[in-house]
Amino acid sequence: MSERRACKTIGSCRMTMRYQTTRADDVALRERMKTIAHERRRFGYRRLHVLLKREGFVINHKRLFRLYREERLTMRRRGGRKRAMGTRRPMTIPMHPNDRWSLDFVSDQLTDGRRFRILAIVDDCTRECLALVADTSLSGIRVARELDRLIAERGKPRMIVSDNGSEFTSNAILAWADKTKVEWHYIAPGKPMQNAFIESFNGRLRDELLNETLFSTLARARIALAMWRADYNGSRPHSKIGWQTPSAFASTFHQRRDLALRSAEGSAPAPAADTAQMGNCNRQSELTGG
Repeated sequence: MSERRACKTIGSCRMTMRYQTTRADDVALRERMKTIAHERRRFGYRRLHVLLKREGFVINHKRLFRLYREERLTMRRRGGRKRAMGTRRPMTIPMHPNDRWSLDFVSDQLTDGRRFRILAIVDDCTRECLALVADTSLSGIRVARELDRLIAERGKPRMIVSDNGSEFTSNAILAWADKTKVEWHYIAPGKPMQNAFIESFNGRLRDELLNETLFSTLARARIALAMWRADYNGSRPHSKIGWQTPSAFASTFHQRRDLALRSAEGSAPAPAADTAQMGNCNRQSELTGG
């Protein structure tokens, strides 16, 4: 049977019978994608796309998604608890670094069953993780001491947001806020969505590090937290700031400040009104012999 009659019989177009694909095999891209996906198991294809573009791979996100599914790298979503639906007030977004910091605690345990806590501090504007302090006990005095250390490094914040935990409502924190003149805002009880920035960060911390790593000692946990914090600030792309890293996004504010200082100290001529006023003052001083 001829090809024409065979195609007519099965209802197929002859062009599809003679078509030869020109699609590349993408071996190097697939291998690199799988390597990054195994290193960062909780990254989806969008963050993989950003990391691959940094390394020089030119690829459309739809094509990467097709390869991502073919390699069966789809990230399995962990089930969450049911949440009551109610009215929610939108949070105002700070426009400058140090406008607002968010604080919260995260709990985990070592391999021997001992539990420890992590104090997480985030800048709500730049999304930088300012500190991850791990210890078996974190009192209000310790929190105040860590805040003093951060202020010495990067300046004083205008506001700090936290929940109503006993550490944040202790006399040590109240005295610290009164001494440093920092506004401390407590969210409503049972409303963690009012502190959404730190809650989102805690989810990333638990999903990408705490649930993926076993800590045998507190010292190992501190080392792992320090390495993850450096990676979070300097390498991990953040979706809410245009897939930039928090450190790169924060550097843009320093550039704007430098430009503002240069323009304020520029060599532009004085306004005409000021020049005329200075001339009048000189003539009056000559007449009075001043």
